[in-house]
Amino acid sequence: MKYFSFHAEMAENENFQLPSKAELKKKLTAMQYHVTQEKGTERAFTGKYYKTSEAGTYSCVVCHQELFSSDAKYDSGCGWPAFRNVLQQGLVKLSKDTTHVGANLLLLVTDRSAGMVRTEVSCTRCGAHLGHVFNDGPLPAKTRFCINSAALHFEPHQVAVEANGTE
Repeated sequence: MKYFSFHAEMAENENFQLPSKAELKKKLTAMQYHVTQEKGTERAFTGKYYKTSEAGTYSCVVCHQELFSSDAKYDSGCGWPAFRNVLQQGLVKLSKDTTHVGANLLLLVTDRSAGMVRTEVSCTRCGAHLGHVFNDGPLPAKTRFCINSAALHFEPHQVAVEANGTE
């Protein structure tokens, strides 16, 4: 599998103070905590941003680091928000994942091999688990960042309003 090299040094994010596990449990919903801190997976076709088509930016729900643009989002049919790429290099870390952790019944049913290897995607600023990346996306890069809605915060783009009050 060929992927982009999205690795950054944590030194770039020195100013971010990761909240304690207790603080995160108060700040996040149970699903957000499960996905980002316990490497869980929300059920396919149930996430808040699965069908969102509004223009905007998706950031990490834990630390608010901007990660994905709606311009890179597409409907892959996988049941989770899918993106062609990240906003820029260094925002996500890719790691080998052989754990099958999470409640993704679809993967467990369709994966009949004992050694399925996936590539985990996590936030470089806070280490939150976001989802996985696969090499079956659209050309030219062929990447599909399959990201849990529970790991994301969406900020819609502001619509410019002219002086007369029209868009």
